[in-house]
Amino acid sequence: MLDNIILGFATALTWNNLFYSFIGVFVGNLIGVLPGIGALAAISMLLPITYALEPAGALMMLAGLYYGTSYGGATTSILLNLPGTASHAVVCVDGNPMARQGRAGSALFMAMFGSFLGATSGIILMIFFSPLLSEGAFLFGPAEYFALMLLGLLAASTLTTGSPLKGVAMVLVGLIFGVIGTDVNSGVARFSFNVSELQDGLSLVALAMGLFGIADVLANAGMLGESNMVTKSKVTARSVRPAKGEIRQSMPAIGRGAGIGAFFGILPGTGGTIASFMSYAFEKKISKTPERFGHGAIEGVAGPESSNSSAAITAFIPTLTLGIPGDAVMALMLGAMMIHNIQPGPQLMVEHPTLFWGLIASFWLGNLLLLVLNIPLIGMWVKLLSVPYRLIYPAVLFFICIGVYSANNNLFDVGVVLAVGGFGYVVSRLGFEPAPLLLGFVLGPMMEENFRRALLLSRGDMMVFMTRPISGVCMGIAFLMIAMVAYRRLRPKRPLASAPAAA
Repeated sequence: MLDNIILGFATALTWNNLFYSFIGVFVGNLIGVLPGIGALAAISMLLPITYALEPAGALMMLAGLYYGTSYGGATTSILLNLPGTASHAVVCVDGNPMARQGRAGSALFMAMFGSFLGATSGIILMIFFSPLLSEGAFLFGPAEYFALMLLGLLAASTLTTGSPLKGVAMVLVGLIFGVIGTDVNSGVARFSFNVSELQDGLSLVALAMGLFGIADVLANAGMLGESNMVTKSKVTARSVRPAKGEIRQSMPAIGRGAGIGAFFGILPGTGGTIASFMSYAFEKKISKTPERFGHGAIEGVAGPESSNSSAAITAFIPTLTLGIPGDAVMALMLGAMMIHNIQPGPQLMVEHPTLFWGLIASFWLGNLLLLVLNIPLIGMWVKLLSVPYRLIYPAVLFFICIGVYSANNNLFDVGVVLAVGGFGYVVSRLGFEPAPLLLGFVLGPMMEENFRRALLLSRGDMMVFMTRPISGVCMGIAFLMIAMVAYRRLRPKRPLASAPAAA
């Protein structure tokens, strides 16, 4: 193993490969800051450039693009409440309140620090446990996926800082939004109202930026004609550093987030979006002071960012070792390998050890480059908050519309993001929060598909969710969670002790 690691770093540290890795992370970081243009669009645009490169350099550049967008997307989420990618939407919940409190530098530093440690954890898992983790992913069938996602939807009620009932209501709205589009099994258009653009469903990018970006602009529209700023705190070297004790406070959350991200990164079809939401829900659930979440809790930034980066790395495990892409981005990576006559699978480590171990070493070097690139820029990013509302919010609206349009080259999505933004503003005024809705929208279609597939394989036997070990445990935990909530709501409140009569 030590020889393999040395071989990997010897490959990754050659000038050519190091240069390609730097180009990948640099461009990926810039694209991540731009709202709406994620890793899929970035890799699609730059894939033809890699045809003339050596296989190792080409894959290092594309991998750098992939996890580089993870770093950049957190920047606009924290500063402007505008998620660059859907996986950073949950960072808005606590990152943006920190920015408004004058702690934007601390939030950005912890997001980048958490991302680096999460990626490092994912790389360590990938080095030592790739074959074992790949075999573990095969234990998850449709029934297990459904049970796991049901747990996720129940946990989504903890994403709201207010009433859990309102959180569940927003999850249900997200499920309804997720139903819109063509049914995967029957091919029938559902809730499209004869609008051809709705047959492909609502855009996740449009939904995320409408719920967070447009709704925030509408909420602050009364300040557009004034010279008010997001925060009036001065940008100093001290403001960029985390406050005393924040790093120590965040380390457990970073560790737990890395574990959650590694788990969901390995499972096909899940990825960083679900991992970051689960990490946030878990941190809030186990916190002794859950009321801090939603108002600037540092764990609400560090945990999800660590989880997102860990998932981005471990998503390569099934792609490289089994040749099974977990999502569209990994499918593109798989295509890039085949273009260079490299067949991914169990024999990849044996037939192309230089490529395999060089790529893994480049993951760590690329994340280190991102940390070195981004930390000096924190002060520059924070200065954005000193721009008056009347200048910054029209620019935000412009970038939202450009980003949404460029994601699918569809003008209809611009109308969707404006409509969703109006809806998000109204429900936020009524005390509902958008994060559970987004999780319901992400999990809903996958949950439905796996539920129907499990019933199809079991010939309609509902007990398949209880008799299989993993799904049975998940369903048991889900029922236990429901029972605990019902008990807390229905148990009789103890009467107050009557005051003793005065003598």
